[in-house]
Amino acid sequence: MSQESEADLPGEAVLPGTLPEGLRAELVAFRRDLHMHPELGNQEFRTTAAIKERLEKAGLKPRVLAVGTGLVCDIGDWDGERPMLALRADIDALPIPDTKSECPYRSTVPDRAHACGHDVHTTVVLGAGLVLADLHSRGLLPRPVRLLFQPAEEVLPGGAADAIECGVLDGVGRIIAVHCDPKVDAGKIGLRQGAITSACDRLEISLDGPGGHTARPHLTTDLVTAAARVVTDVPALVARRVDTRSGVAVTWGRIESGHAPNVIPQHAELSGTVRCLDIEAWRQAPDIVVAAIDEVANLHRAKSEITYVRGVPPVVNDPVVTELVREAMIARRGTDSVEGTEQSLGGEDFSWYLEHVPGAMARLGVRTPGERGGRDLHQGDFDADESAITVGVELFTAAAFIDAVS
Repeated sequence: MSQESEADLPGEAVLPGTLPEGLRAELVAFRRDLHMHPELGNQEFRTTAAIKERLEKAGLKPRVLAVGTGLVCDIGDWDGERPMLALRADIDALPIPDTKSECPYRSTVPDRAHACGHDVHTTVVLGAGLVLADLHSRGLLPRPVRLLFQPAEEVLPGGAADAIECGVLDGVGRIIAVHCDPKVDAGKIGLRQGAITSACDRLEISLDGPGGHTARPHLTTDLVTAAARVVTDVPALVARRVDTRSGVAVTWGRIESGHAPNVIPQHAELSGTVRCLDIEAWRQAPDIVVAAIDEVANLHRAKSEITYVRGVPPVVNDPVVTELVREAMIARRGTDSVEGTEQSLGGEDFSWYLEHVPGAMARLGVRTPGERGGRDLHQGDFDADESAITVGVELFTAAAFIDAVS
């Protein structure tokens, strides 16, 4: 492609920033390497080093965040006036085993897996950065762009807060991101204005009683029954104390108690999440949920200790930035490449950036077209159609050019 045609801006025949075939293959290999070596939040040292090395090879100057993992890297020099567009990726993995049996790039780390697609997100932002860096070296990038590789997205309240404290938003006017969606075909994105994810908090509960013999539960606190009632009654109570349209959901992920069939235990532990579609309900949730737990525990004479860990608010896509993403995707793949999507109950710490600057997150299709079902997120057999990497890279590079002239 000639320099003249590469310089064409939106509205012309060609939008700069498509992915060369050689780089396409390199990015697939890079993603597979990350997939084989997953690292948990705030432990992403190998991942950080790999990203840094590749960016430096391209002549860029990435800076490792003060927290020790994650990077920020500017393409071009910010003039201190018109703010930059930031492209954000999360780089951490999950503490679950990779159960893909016949996959040459399955995880090599026991009980660790990139089962949420962060390896894809990372590769997409890296690829976009390499393409934009090449264009910048030829004088074809209209405005500087910031790359942000954020650690610890899976660790509440999310590594985004630490990244913001490190100054990653200084000079940034807009921020965009993608998240893998196994319900959307590769080659497409899901998009919506307004809330696209939900708030997510964490609950840790300890219940205690004197213990006793299962032959005489009336003489003690029947702690297993108390724990069971917390599990079943608290979600029902909460659902009756908030507007049902707010979508507040209390869901349990762990319950532990007891060691013998004929001994009433002295201690029980429960863990779960509280998710809210509505930000106002999220603000009220701690008081409502804690009160419900105390009521049920007291009814069964159990002493309760509750740790309510604030997580993340909903990701609320800015209308203007959402349209920027839509326009960029249509420029690359046509009008059929963008489909509407629902607000999910999943949480995402990308929301913290949107407390400071407008932005938008799109759902990046990773399901092979024609495939039925698909592997869901946070499951050990999750995988992605790797053609989505090209789609994500070209979406981001198009967004960078359209943003520059908007």
